[in-house]
Amino acid sequence: DFKLVTKKDVTEEQKRALVFASKICKHTKSNTIILAREGQLLASGVGQTSRVDALRQAIDKAKAFNFELKGAVMASDAFFPFPDCVELAKNAGITAVIQPGGSIRDEEVIAAADAAGIAMVFTGHRHFKH
Repeated sequence: DFKLVTKKDVTEEQKRALVFASKICKHTKSNTIILAREGQLLASGVGQTSRVDALRQAIDKAKAFNFELKGAVMASDAFFPFPDCVELAKNAGITAVIQPGGSIRDEEVIAAADAAGIAMVFTGHRHFKH
């Protein structure tokens, strides 16, 4: 179940890509960030000590393989404790994010997504795997 938390809604194509990315996220080691399009894994940042490091790893991997991230989506296995990942995602071209939500700073993260023009949905389910 998606809970839209931003002003910008997700498109049907983004929904399919978010579900795909979330399924990959579920089966990878935490902290995990997945960058994808519908049916295509673009990059993953997995097993990092921070979510920011996981996102940076994923962005670097995508760039190393010349994958275009503009218009891609991002999945996280757990909530974002700070809005820093939203800023990194915006700069990389990410347009939609799926995450469980549940941080005491969710409102800050949502506000950052709204400011960046990024759609964000919460699932309410963590996929934290150690």
